[in-house]
Amino acid sequence: MYEQRCVATVAGLAAALLVSLAQAQAPAAADSAATWVPRRTSDGQPDLQGTWVNFDSTPFEADQAAASLFNNPVNPPSHWADHDSPMSPTRRSMVVEPPDGRVPVMKWAEDKRDYDLAHLEDAPKHETPWVRCITRGVPGGMFPAGYNNAYEIIQIPGYVVIVYEMIHETRIIPLDGRPHVGENIRLWTGDPRGHFEGNTLVVETTNFNDKGVIASSAAAGRMRGIPHSEELHVVERFTRISEDVINYSVTITDPKVYTAPWTVALPLNRDPTYTMFEYACHEGNLALPNALSAGRAKERAAATK
Repeated sequence: MYEQRCVATVAGLAAALLVSLAQAQAPAAADSAATWVPRRTSDGQPDLQGTWVNFDSTPFEADQAAASLFNNPVNPPSHWADHDSPMSPTRRSMVVEPPDGRVPVMKWAEDKRDYDLAHLEDAPKHETPWVRCITRGVPGGMFPAGYNNAYEIIQIPGYVVIVYEMIHETRIIPLDGRPHVGENIRLWTGDPRGHFEGNTLVVETTNFNDKGVIASSAAAGRMRGIPHSEELHVVERFTRISEDVINYSVTITDPKVYTAPWTVALPLNRDPTYTMFEYACHEGNLALPNALSAGRAKERAAATK
């Protein structure tokens, strides 16, 4: 879809102690998480810094058909998915709550997704913000795709900063307890506020607009293109359980779109040799002009008849 390079890197240590996040943690990994003592930053925060990847073949939902990311001639070449970074163990699903591993999405939201998919040639608003080079959203930017699955975490006094390889986004998360911005301010990626609960970084994000989608990659299966409302409320948790693994989970609440909150859990694996390159989205983005020009060509053909 985009002219990007999936950077092959020299792998770091394999995540041998990785916790299975599908339903319950293995006892040995749980013991490791309980006994491992993280380093501290200069201002006393648990140290989460480094380059982390989430290459993961686990289906987003339970019983989801495998996503075919590279078998369509208009998609990126298969070598974009080549890498030697750590791979997470395959689990039943990334969705761990509800227990059946399925997102409790309302029918109107699936109908909206299907309508947009059927009208991609009509106007840019029917495409996902990712295809439009705007954002993959929150928490969608943390969900694995086929390539560019890297994140750099930086900590400075009073803030945690997360740099995303995909679409080169940067989230600046204050830790000083300041209130969220006013209700009249609505943002594509929301307004984050963070704090530590023990060794866990908890990030609460509110103040979303209603223009985004909850997931934009084909790897998310039927959730790709599901809209979110201004009532979207996201709570993320980052817990470093070993030198090489952060357990990431996110609980999503949006009463206009889902009948109940739901939770995704996945590991982030340290890869200190991974190199993050610029994600030059607009420069090679032919998806929108090709789709829109095809629509206009169809209209001209229909007019001549």
